[in-house]
Amino acid sequence: MSRVGKKPISIPKGIEVTENNGVVTVKKGNKAIDVDTHNRVGVELSDGVVTFLLKGEESQDRAYWGTYRALTNNAIVGLNEGFTKSLEINGVGYRAAVKGKVLELQLGFSHPINFDIPENIEIGVDKNIITIKGSDKQEVGQVAAKIRGFRPPEPYKGKGVKYTDEHIVRKAGKTAK
Repeated sequence: MSRVGKKPISIPKGIEVTENNGVVTVKKGNKAIDVDTHNRVGVELSDGVVTFLLKGEESQDRAYWGTYRALTNNAIVGLNEGFTKSLEINGVGYRAAVKGKVLELQLGFSHPINFDIPENIEIGVDKNIITIKGSDKQEVGQVAAKIRGFRPPEPYKGKGVKYTDEHIVRKAGKTAK
């Protein structure tokens, strides 16, 4: 049973939320994020609060109720504050640099890896920390996962790209007799 769907979402100042035929549109300035509910849940807007209503009593309806409430909340938080992920590069000679709209990574391969930065994402590099910022939570997470996927951390020395809050379980390796 979803408890997430019950919670109302308060709309902060500067954010405009509208609902039209099952599509919830969240706007701030010239940025807008659409959440299509496919008319699976009811949406009620009143006095700076968004409330989601169940349309049926099946378990799938309750799942959609919590899902669309969470997606709408993520859109509101994303436009109001934004989302951030941080990656850490560990390894001798491993480095990153932003050149225009391209993130250039040198991760121990014979060639540099050039990653094209998507339009809605900002990437900054400070020494060995890559910071990814954006208003869409899913897109920020997907970009971070792609960058980490170029050289995931290995368990012996910890070399590679990892999330800053990620803990790598180390292995002992070979021991001398």
